[in-house]
Amino acid sequence: MLTATPATSNDGRISARLIGIAMVAALGGFLFGYDSAIINGTVDAVREQFGLGSALIGFTVSCALLGAAVGAWFAGVCAERYGRVRTMLIASFLLTISALGSGLAFGVWDLIWWRFVGGVGVGFASVIAPAYIAEIAPSRQRGRLATLQQLSLVVGIFLAFLASAFIVWDTGGAAEAGWFGLDSWRWMFLSELVPALLYGLLAARLPESPRYLVEKQRDDEARKVLTHVVGLAPGSETDTKVEEIRHTVHTERRQRFRDLLGSRFNFHPLVWVGIILSVFQQFVGINVIFYYSTTLWKSVGFQESDSFLISVITSVTNIVATIIAISLIDVLGRKTLLLIGSAIMTVSLGTMAVAFAQAVSVNGELQLPGSWGMIALVAANLFVVGFGASWGPIVWVLLGEMFPNSIRALALGVGGAAQWIANFVVSTTFPTLADAGLQVAYGIYAAFALLSLLFVWRYVRETNGRQLEQMTL
Repeated sequence: MLTATPATSNDGRISARLIGIAMVAALGGFLFGYDSAIINGTVDAVREQFGLGSALIGFTVSCALLGAAVGAWFAGVCAERYGRVRTMLIASFLLTISALGSGLAFGVWDLIWWRFVGGVGVGFASVIAPAYIAEIAPSRQRGRLATLQQLSLVVGIFLAFLASAFIVWDTGGAAEAGWFGLDSWRWMFLSELVPALLYGLLAARLPESPRYLVEKQRDDEARKVLTHVVGLAPGSETDTKVEEIRHTVHTERRQRFRDLLGSRFNFHPLVWVGIILSVFQQFVGINVIFYYSTTLWKSVGFQESDSFLISVITSVTNIVATIIAISLIDVLGRKTLLLIGSAIMTVSLGTMAVAFAQAVSVNGELQLPGSWGMIALVAANLFVVGFGASWGPIVWVLLGEMFPNSIRALALGVGGAAQWIANFVVSTTFPTLADAGLQVAYGIYAAFALLSLLFVWRYVRETNGRQLEQMTL
């Protein structure tokens, strides 16, 4: 087993250049959010155009998540072999061709394929951003800088909802003809071309991670990055940091999958913690809010225009919650915020389950009587606050920093893949659960929120303020 040398007291300084580099890397999170949310406004129009049932529309929405699981898995391998920056460029390319293909799709299976390709790109982007930011950030500010990915993600969600709302407002509906005769839902997909291309252009100018450079025995390049980006003084500080990194990475061979295994072909316990954290992040049902919120609010009596507005309000709430997380993550620590978030989610999801249990049928359509509609809406936004200020950003921060340098890229890929598979399960099953009753779906999500609180309390270790070279299995 590799052992780390004692870490230096100084591992970098915050600077405008470092923040700018972290923000560019975090654009992967923006595309992650934009791609995940843009499908929201297209669901009913795609269902109508291609005559899809609940199961097939659920798969059309969630097939991108299977691609994301594949992308997350191979992103770890790609980042370790070819570098963090090249992995970002691959993500940009995949998301660009997916946006074009989805917007011009001629059938449901064609659309499913392009959504899958885009999912692979999202998987790459979701894994590489927290890994890269963690590897260039000083330990004292690592939480705040790593949380920029989640801030970019929720801004991406917001702008996706805003773009969808604008297109619907301009054309009269997602199924209506838009500019140049293309249906409005197609323009929703095509709108992703701009951020996908911009991400690639900016990522191409980023410096490589110093941890990757040392692993590939490119020490002189690593020293330059540590000096000009991370903020270490040239000479003894950079030499000491390079030596510390060297003691915690494999310089003689590539990372291998078996490095993640403990005894009896089983994952190390720390890898399991990362996997289970990823699963819980999705099993509380957060992406149901973002993938299906427009359809969800329409199903209980809100008009289409109101449903889009509610989705925009929810995404703004998510941005505010993420800003709260940025301000608290390096103060309260990761574990405390996760526990608080789990408690808020348990209460709010339980309230939503009770509210939807009151739904009644009026002229063949469900409605929430009396004040229950407002109660459900408030509870949904409280849930978003609880998630956005804790589990949304912090799980990705932990995945980027909790593993030793010797296995970080591959372990993060495994955790990311588990997260996307869990997301796929939730998103695919929601339409069927909704047919059985929304109270059933949200009751299940509330139970998982409670279980997540117990898991964090028992198994998650605090990483706040620890340098990456101090992380051990």
